[in-house]
Amino acid sequence: MARKALLAREVKRARLADKYAAQRAEMKAAGDWEGLTTLPRNSNPIRQRNRCAMTGRSRGYLRKFGLSRITFREQASKGNIPGVTKSSW
Repeated sequence: MARKALLAREVKRARLADKYAAQRAEMKAAGDWEGLTTLPRNSNPIRQRNRCAMTGRSRGYLRKFGLSRITFREQASKGNIPGVTKSSW
């Protein structure tokens, strides 16, 4: 499990990105690059990191399922992910 502070930081970044999305889009359309620098750094959606929904792990993230590779394997083995079966040939 990731530290609570890291998870809280990601929530804060997502909230800031939503808050400043319209303002950021206007400045980009107008070409106001100086104005963009006045916005908070964490309001840039690029700074967000994908994290596992269950554990908060940031590495080995599978975008299609929203889980890390380790959690995905555990859940798939238990049969908790619909449509995913262990392959055998």
